[in-house]
Amino acid sequence: MSITRKRLTVALSATLIVAGIGAFTVMHGFDHGDSPVNAAEAATKPSAPLAEVDVATVVSKTITDYQNYSGRLEAVDKVDIRPLVPGTIVAVHFADGALVKKGDPLFTIDPRPYIAEVDRATAQLAAAQARQGYTSTDAARADRLLTDNAIAKRDYDQIHNAAREAAANLQAAQAAVETAKINLSYTNIVAPVSGRVSRAEMTVGNVVSTGSSAPLLTTLVSVSPIYASFDVDEQTYLRYLSHDARGSVPVSLGLANEDGFSREGKVASVDNRLDTNSGTIRVRARFDNADGSLLPGLYARIKVGGGTPHPAVLIDDAAIGTDQDKKYVMVVDKDNRAQYREVTLGTQSDGMRVIVKGLEPNERIVVNGLQRVRPNDVIKPNAVAMAGASPAVNNAS
Repeated sequence: MSITRKRLTVALSATLIVAGIGAFTVMHGFDHGDSPVNAAEAATKPSAPLAEVDVATVVSKTITDYQNYSGRLEAVDKVDIRPLVPGTIVAVHFADGALVKKGDPLFTIDPRPYIAEVDRATAQLAAAQARQGYTSTDAARADRLLTDNAIAKRDYDQIHNAAREAAANLQAAQAAVETAKINLSYTNIVAPVSGRVSRAEMTVGNVVSTGSSAPLLTTLVSVSPIYASFDVDEQTYLRYLSHDARGSVPVSLGLANEDGFSREGKVASVDNRLDTNSGTIRVRARFDNADGSLLPGLYARIKVGGGTPHPAVLIDDAAIGTDQDKKYVMVVDKDNRAQYREVTLGTQSDGMRVIVKGLEPNERIVVNGLQRVRPNDVIKPNAVAMAGASPAVNNAS
């Protein structure tokens, strides 16, 4: 019985010690200004505030698929002007950078030596004509004498041989005159095509030569129309350009200082092979350039498209997140809860990204503040318009 009393005494003492410690703790807390009311408020205190993010309704509209490429402008005709006859330049007939028409004079090489050559060849032609006339008459006389057996056969053959030589010499003299006239015409260098000339590389007083050492006098490029050359990928070629109707494929052009596409053209040619290293094929589009504002070598933005218009869902690129090799958006449901949604991206249209798969019309997504949202979070939406959307598009709410 004594052992039992000892155990009860120990248990009672432990209980009193625990109660004393609790009382001390409560009194200590009250000493610092706390109260049982404050403790109750702390227990019912709300969680962290909801994340406030911008939310917009996806854009739904009918579009035509386009692909964007970068290219360079090229002249349809580009000519290096070089002399075809040697001589001294005596005149330059154009201002640097001027527009010229086909046949307009550009340079004049001293024509006097070539005029003299024409005169000499003409004189030789006259002599050859006289010789040919004499020998043909002599041959006709020999024919009559041979009929009467009044001429030896040897003499007859010599007369006819001289007539044939005179006829050949006449042809040579005629060719010499023609050559002299052509060389004379080369002294007046004219524009072979209409376009814009560069600067004069050789000026008055310089002596020029021909052949492999012929100097460049100037360059001439055509102005209108003009080509835009660019490389398209294999899929675009197969989709739009691999058929006979490629000329009807719409092609738009924009310059580096333009936001949109200011000119419309058409495909002029497609290369005859695909570059296996880059997986692209060279394409040329033709554009009018009546005002001459497009210059060969300028950077060009090219938009190639076609096909049947179709409905599409579009969003701002800033609303798209990356999860390793996946693209996703945060869709906001009717309870303002963010839901993770994987999407498949398409091309761009009017500055917006086409969503091929993953979104439906009238759905709302987070467009700003994506990094502050986790899947299944309840958010505080701030309704905004989708970037690039017209004011008529329904805003998120």
